Amino acid sequence: MDSKQQLLQQSIAAKEIFLPHISADPVIFGFEHNELKVLLLKTNYRKKWLLPGGYVRKDEDLDEAVKRILQERTGVVDIYLEEFGVFGKKNRSESYFEDFDETLFQKQRFISVGYYALYNPSRFNLIPDEYSETCEWIFLSKLPEIELAMDHREIIEKAHLILRQKIAAIPVGRNLLPEKFTLPELQKLYEAVLGRELNRGNFYRKIKNLGILKKLEEQRRGGAHKAPDLYSFDEENYVQALKNGLNSW
Repeated sequence: MDSKQQLLQQSIAAKEIFLPHISADPVIFGFEHNELKVLLLKTNYRKKWLLPGGYVRKDEDLDEAVKRILQERTGVVDIYLEEFGVFGKKNRSESYFEDFDETLFQKQRFISVGYYALYNPSRFNLIPDEYSETCEWIFLSKLPEIELAMDHREIIEKAHLILRQKIAAIPVGRNLLPEKFTLPELQKLYEAVLGRELNRGNFYRKIKNLGILKKLEEQRRGGAHKAPDLYSFDEENYVQALKNGLNSW
């Protein structure tokens, strides 16, 4: 079955299952090699890259819908997502399906709710759905080189902007770094999010004052220089900071 026939069959079922005019687009950020990545699908139809979004069933809550969509389209499960924006420009998605007539469910005008999350790519075994050629983590620095469909570049950029704004108010790192990490590794994460270099001394002092780290009685071995101290996040203080914000950053 070719990709157009796939979409036509999906359209028939979708009219019975999903709510019209509303969709969800999750932006899942990862961190690797000191760079941020984003989780994308490359579709069978048109061979363009997309966020792993989808439609909301008539019998489910929106938050539950986006979790289901992620699992069905990428294999990603057990993930906490936060809503960050609504996208509703006219023709934002209709033009993508220009090969079809107006009866296609997917060619309706859809207003999409954006969600974002931050997770370590190594946590997940990615499994693309039947409508996708592949599912991959793509470095943000590589996005200008690829063709993103619809308004998904705008959605990713907005999610990244929101993340940059929130990094001063909430802790970042628990879902992106390994259980044990060094302060330079944590600094590289903050620099990747903010898109600029940070003064090492100031960063170390501020991050330690937040009370969200636990210094471990061990060091990172194997380097040519002095072995750096290892840290982990203080789970209780981290969760509290997520709820109440950071007071001393």
